[in-house]
Amino acid sequence: MERIDSTSNQRIKNWAKLLQKKERDKTGLFLAEGDHLIEEALKVGIVDVILSEHPDQYRFDHVIEAPSHVIQKLCSSRSGTASVAVCRMEEPSVLQPDRVLILDGIQDPGNLGTLIRTARSFGFDAVVTSETSCDLYNEKVLRSTQGAVFQIPVVRRNLSDYVSSLQKQGVYVIATTLAEAVPMKEMNVSDKMAVILGNEGNGVSLELQKQADQRVRIEMSGFESLNVAVAGGILMYQLQKQVKI
Repeated sequence: MERIDSTSNQRIKNWAKLLQKKERDKTGLFLAEGDHLIEEALKVGIVDVILSEHPDQYRFDHVIEAPSHVIQKLCSSRSGTASVAVCRMEEPSVLQPDRVLILDGIQDPGNLGTLIRTARSFGFDAVVTSETSCDLYNEKVLRSTQGAVFQIPVVRRNLSDYVSSLQKQGVYVIATTLAEAVPMKEMNVSDKMAVILGNEGNGVSLELQKQADQRVRIEMSGFESLNVAVAGGILMYQLQKQVKI
């Protein structure tokens, strides 16, 4: 079995560059840290190589043994992770979805990852992010998804065009906002629905609010708004309750 002992190894140097978004975009590769994420990535066949302190635990053709200090060179934080995989970005297909989560300008990696995980848990078919949302392959995003990012299609689109295409397919689109919105309990529910959630500071853009078939707000007291991941979880749970998906 191959072994790499030095962080000065050229391949390690090249892979370490994948911690930067520009290098991920350039190469089409990203890093998955930890056993759980690696196992989920293996299931969908996007792993190129695994580096691990315990290589015998993986049934995979291309595993490289490496000590802790080499592994940590490829990690975004001192997490004590014993394994990291170099994976390929692959654009998933989204064909006639009945339930779509649309994310407009989500900036916090933890929020994005949590929303992807929640969408997968509540039976949504796809997650579509705006071109201004944070990078899907940010390590914090990947970790927050707990592997759900490999189980549900997540794509980046021009949201105005995408919402129009959904509506032409008969998908009912709701946007979350406080302005001119009906309470969630009065929300119209359809077999085919999309939920738009907005940026942590500015909410859903006015353009998308106008495009939506309905504006919805979550009833609450004491505060005007909720964390976007919390709001998304409430709405997705409510839709799961009202319509079997």
